[in-house]
Order: sequence, then structure tokens, then C-alpha cells
Amino acid sequence: MATGVTYSISDLAKEFDLTTRAIRFYEDMGLLQPQRTGEGRRVRVYSPRDRTRLKLTLRAKRLGFSLSEAKQIIELYDSPRDTLPQMRLYLDTLATHRRQLEVQLGELQANLDEVKAHEKEARTLLNRMMSAGNERATKK
Repeated sequence: MATGVTYSISDLAKEFDLTTRAIRFYEDMGLLQPQRTGEGRRVRVYSPRDRTRLKLTLRAKRLGFSLSEAKQIIELYDSPRDTLPQMRLYLDTLATHRRQLEVQLGELQANLDEVKAHEKEARTLLNRMMSAGNERATKK
């Protein structure tokens, strides 16, 4: 990791296509811990570690993890990754999330099947209506 590399909140917002408000929210959640500089310590200075944590947060969010789950997983990256309790926690979190996704997938599949059935029924009805309309038109 390069030393001396820092990022402003605007740099990160632009790089990750986020609002500065979203980045401050992640900071409030304890996911980011920028240094404070300037008058009144109002200027946030983000380190490469913060940038990596933001990237991991967004990846976890994209995968459907809650922010608290994301934080728990990201904190594993901050400590030695070869400890048994950490790997068990990580695997447990992943397994729980996978089960939740499988339930959601099943619900979505049932929903999709129902929509397909209604669509088929509506097409059949439309075809009957069109055939009946054609029959009336040819009888005139």
C-alpha cells in the first residue's frame, strides 16, 4: 500500500458514483474512519484503507448484505484472516445470507410462474376474442 496517498470525500464520491451524504452515512455506521484535519477538524481525509473498506461495503451491499453484516465481514479483513473463529463467523454469515437468497429466489420463481400462467390465460382469452370478432366480421 502506498504511503501518503489520501482521498477527499469528493474523490471517493466521484470514483464510486456516490453522494457525499452516502459516504458520511457509511462513516456514521462505523464502516469508514477518516482522519479529520483543518479548522475545527471539519475536513475528512480518507486513507487507502478507507477506500478499500468502501469498496467492500459496496460489494457487500450489491450482494444483498445488510450494512451490519457488511461491517462484520469487513472487520474480518482488518485482523488476521487465519483464525478459526473468524473463518467460522464468515462462513456462518455467508451461509445465512445464501439461505435468505434461496428463499427469495423461490418466492420470485413462484411469482414468475404465476405471472406466466396469467399471461398464458390472457393470451388464450385474447385469441378467442379475436377469433369471435373475425367470425362476426365475416358473418356481416
